[in-house]
Amino acid sequence: MDVLEKIDRLRLERGWSVNNLAMEAMLTQSTLNNLYSRRAEPKLSTLRAICGAFGVTLAEFFAEEAESPDAELIRRVRALSEEQKRGLLLLLREK
Repeated sequence: MDVLEKIDRLRLERGWSVNNLAMEAMLTQSTLNNLYSRRAEPKLSTLRAICGAFGVTLAEFFAEEAESPDAELIRRVRALSEEQKRGLLLLLREK
């Protein structure tokens, strides 16, 4: 999976548009649109901002796809909104 595909996967997991990602990463929408239209790899500073918006490190971003159940669970929880996280926590406390 290439970098832009991975960014798209993480973005879509969160239900974000490109504009949402731009706002969360504090980047301009044109910066992201240029990446997609040119199918270019982002600069390191841009990728750091994107990873920060997703709540993942660069190492986690580039980690192999075959992840442990714990790693997948953590990744999926990070993708939740604060409201969804509170709901999940309430559900887990019931068990």
